[in-house]
Amino acid sequence: MDKDYNNYVTAGIPLTDRELKKYQELIYEWAGIHMSDAKRALISGRLLKRLRFYHLNSYQEYIDLILRPENKEEKQIMINLLTTNETYFFRESQHLDYLRDHILPNIKSNEIFRVWSAASSSGQEAYSIAMILEEAGLNGRWEILGTDINETVLEKARKAIYPLEASEKIPEKLLKKYCLRGINAEYGNFTVTDELKKNIRFLKMNLNEAFPNIGLFDVVFLRNVMIYFDVDTKISVIKKIYNVIKPQGYLILGHSENLNNINKNFKTMIPTVYKKLEV
Repeated sequence: MDKDYNNYVTAGIPLTDRELKKYQELIYEWAGIHMSDAKRALISGRLLKRLRFYHLNSYQEYIDLILRPENKEEKQIMINLLTTNETYFFRESQHLDYLRDHILPNIKSNEIFRVWSAASSSGQEAYSIAMILEEAGLNGRWEILGTDINETVLEKARKAIYPLEASEKIPEKLLKKYCLRGINAEYGNFTVTDELKKNIRFLKMNLNEAFPNIGLFDVVFLRNVMIYFDVDTKISVIKKIYNVIKPQGYLILGHSENLNNINKNFKTMIPTVYKKLEV
């Protein structure tokens, strides 16, 4: 037991300081996410179910298990459990307003308008953007790529089935036009129309690794992700994202994020909305 063990206990299983440090190192190595000591309760609480599943007596035993080469699926489960996925329809709607009022009216190309939802979680952001694009009169001449490191939430995004209470922030006009209330087994849920689904693709992707061939985008939404990265990871990720944004394209961050001291190759349009500069 660590000498500086602080008696933190979850359901009788302690997470020692040494174990906490190891989980912090692993999630940083695998996902580029910096988890501070304040995340001790989150780590221990979310992983406790896996300890119980395997009848383990310590968090170190679980570390040993996920590090075995044959346990790649369990490694992904651990990543899924430790990545935060808070999202909802029309979250930080000022960004969607900017897309509708300032970006879409100035489209000059007849090319397909492409948007990347770079931390799409269970899909609410991607489907919210899709409603805005359709309402702008693009009539299907658009594509959205939704990516996330968490395969579990991506499956939810592909299914697009949500509880009715998740529709509260969807404007009534858009709710009636693009959403369908569930019946029978899906009573109490709703989904989005096939019209929206057909132009959206969800892909598992780790922003901390080399990007696959995903093409170029007019707009990239990278909201509420940078807060989990340290400075070096932010610089690396933004550099890669710059390279997949079309000339004069846009990068949109979350309201608690910015590019200060991260990348000078973007022009600030409004706080958290940036336009690509050619270098």
